[in-house]
Amino acid sequence: MDKKVLILCTGNSCRSIIAEALINAELKGISAESSGVKASGRVNPNAKRVLETEGIWKDEYHSKTLDTMIDNDYDLVVTVCGHAQETCPMFPKPVKTIHVGFDDPDGKEFEAFEATLAEIRSILLPKIQKVLSGDNTLQDT
Repeated sequence: MDKKVLILCTGNSCRSIIAEALINAELKGISAESSGVKASGRVNPNAKRVLETEGIWKDEYHSKTLDTMIDNDYDLVVTVCGHAQETCPMFPKPVKTIHVGFDDPDGKEFEAFEATLAEIRSILLPKIQKVLSGDNTLQDT
């Protein structure tokens, strides 16, 4: 049975979009969506470019507001920035929430987006797999 993950950040233009694409491309049996607590309404061009470089960009990826996602069923909600962690709302249905923060590459050179993608791949993806497999030895960060 597939598991569903929501990746939540502030603007839903960089980190959460990158995480959404990586999860959908690399984690079997897990699908992801992303949104922002104050969505910017756009995908950062360098976030799109880094995903295109990886061959995992899909035109369906776009900046979404939380109110369009909050009633969906998720097995896990992951906040990837401090602001989203602090303002993460209560969901109508009980859902496990973890925080794994990443520096915001917005406004930085393309290399910062490559580094963010590499960090999300090496840190976040294994943690999501462990949490959703029922490994309770992990501490929320």
